[in-house]
Amino acid sequence: MCETMTAADHYERLLAEHYTWMLGGDVEAVAAAQAELLRRLGLGAESGATAFDLGSGCGPQTLALAELGYTVTAVDTSAALLDELTELAERRGIAADIRPVHRDIRGTLPELAAAGSVAAVVCMGDTLPHLPERADVPELIANVAEALRPGGSFVVTYRDLTAELDGANRFIPVRGTADRVLTCFLDYVDEDTVMVHDLLHTRDGDGWRFAAGSYPKLRLSPRWLAEQCRKAGLDIRHDEVGPGGMRILHAVCRRTR
Repeated sequence: MCETMTAADHYERLLAEHYTWMLGGDVEAVAAAQAELLRRLGLGAESGATAFDLGSGCGPQTLALAELGYTVTAVDTSAALLDELTELAERRGIAADIRPVHRDIRGTLPELAAAGSVAAVVCMGDTLPHLPERADVPELIANVAEALRPGGSFVVTYRDLTAELDGANRFIPVRGTADRVLTCFLDYVDEDTVMVHDLLHTRDGDGWRFAAGSYPKLRLSPRWLAEQCRKAGLDIRHDEVGPGGMRILHAVCRRTR
């Protein structure tokens, strides 16, 4: 039976040690693709401009932002993934441009950023639907709008889970290699929530081992999310489905100070 956890606990207990593998095993390649995406959206900084990566994980977006010229605060609930990011940054010689922060992304910006001081905030890789409650989403967006300087960018990538799958379509192969196989399946709880069940098989010298866990994920519609941005004072510049079915939302702070 899958044990139900929060998203943060699920990653800490089950997925964190496999996260880089889930990304394809090459964080540098993912970072290069993310840098290209952000560049295409118009992001890029004069030296020393500040950015926040909310839900950084092992750091592909953080590394991309640093490549584009930002000084980045990388925030994640997984100490293990932040350690991976630190190692990558040191290997690249850019550790001085990255500040890892081990904490919940909620409340981070009001505590760590002065109002109107941040050039860019990203919340990518399906992080936003991991927030515990729907009400957390507009609160976080309001914090982003307050932290951004006029013209500053907010970039989100996420999966639109509002369309309900049925039957075998609920089973999604995440990745499989000779020593690991990860599959998930979805249960639709209500209009706001889908339960994600991860089934992980790993192979060692004694054969295959099985582990599983479940966590709730928010079902955020693109229209609703765009409206929350507008209410907070962000203008939508880009909103579309990107590679792999991930939605890409780019909004810019219109607020004058």
